Amino acid sequence: MIEKLIDLESVDPAAFLGVKNYNLEIIKNRFPKIKIVARGNLLKAIGDAEEVALFEEKMNLLLEHFNEFNVLSESDVENIVSGSEVSKRKKASDTILFGINGKPIKARTKNQKRLVEAYEKNDLLFAVGPAGTGKTYTAIALAVRALKARQVRRIILSRPAVEAGEKLGFLPGDMKEKIDPYLQPLYDALQDMIHGAKLKDYLENGTIQIAPLAYMRGRTHNNAFVILDEAQNTTSNQLKMFLTRMGADAKFVVTGDITQIDLPKAQNSGLIHAMKILTDIKGIEHIEFDVNDIVRHKLVQDIVEAYDKKGRAKAGF
Repeated sequence: MIEKLIDLESVDPAAFLGVKNYNLEIIKNRFPKIKIVARGNLLKAIGDAEEVALFEEKMNLLLEHFNEFNVLSESDVENIVSGSEVSKRKKASDTILFGINGKPIKARTKNQKRLVEAYEKNDLLFAVGPAGTGKTYTAIALAVRALKARQVRRIILSRPAVEAGEKLGFLPGDMKEKIDPYLQPLYDALQDMIHGAKLKDYLENGTIQIAPLAYMRGRTHNNAFVILDEAQNTTSNQLKMFLTRMGADAKFVVTGDITQIDLPKAQNSGLIHAMKILTDIKGIEHIEFDVNDIVRHKLVQDIVEAYDKKGRAKAGF
């Protein structure tokens, strides 16, 4: 008799084991000679060495399937543990990763695809364009994919705490409660891609960090995927500070919309400045999104076009 521990650290155990542990019950029924106990992020198997070795092999296949497709149905479990052919979900060439319940998250437009391609060749990307073009969402999908593939150890998402028509000091609550509304779009994207319990673990242990830009000062980000969103609301000094946080084996993505600058009129946008001076540098690429990349309600494209006529001229482009 031997004892084997299977680590479920890479997955959300609740999603992996199924509703009311139904997937676990299927596994137990397939291995009646083994005592299997689930506790937290661990599965303990006790039994004959040969049986436990087969159990471990099947568990590794189940984990591999879940990590790739982010879902494990009862039929998937039945087929994998019985050795049957698993009907794999088709992974189109434009699929970045599979989100919650196995939903494919794709690069849907020309410039979203350009962003995905540029990521493979560059360590610093600027993705600039109007609202609703999927700049940040695509960048976060790339970050989650990199984390799942262990290409990076952590994801850091940041935004400048610049308010569109509101003053932070007049909002209720402590600093976290004041800042969280600005960071909510980042949480929303993550919740589409990572199961709730696993996302909570990542946020609590620092694997994923979401913080206002001011928290970046004095840090060096090694082996990390770092995204700065709404960068049009940074000053030149702030953006320089952010970009110089880049450490070894890091990927940085800066997103923004130069037609929606909320800085005081006396301050110039650091994003516009950076786009002018950081050109023709190997390892840096600029992707400019346009109204054709908008993937929200069809009216958003018309709204953006109407505002864009004056907005770009005001921004100095």
